[in-house]
Amino acid sequence: MPPVTIYTKAWCPYCMAAKELLEAKGVAFQEIEITGKPDLRDEMVGKANGRSTVPQIFIGERHIGGCDDLYALDRRGELDKLLALA
Repeated sequence: MPPVTIYTKAWCPYCMAAKELLEAKGVAFQEIEITGKPDLRDEMVGKANGRSTVPQIFIGERHIGGCDDLYALDRRGELDKLLALA
């Protein structure tokens, strides 16, 4: 399984929902909390092609997008395929 990274803020309900889906699938992920950390926020924006909302989710080097994007991938049956890629 490729590494999964999720940029979050502690109070964000969309971040919590994205993490819940990943946890329900048994996916280990690295969480990068960016609240009050402008250097990490800038890193996220750079990697996410300018997107500045949280969460921003990456599977391997692939930018998935935010919570809605993650759930859409799951509904289409594509999330499990991405997670299975080595």
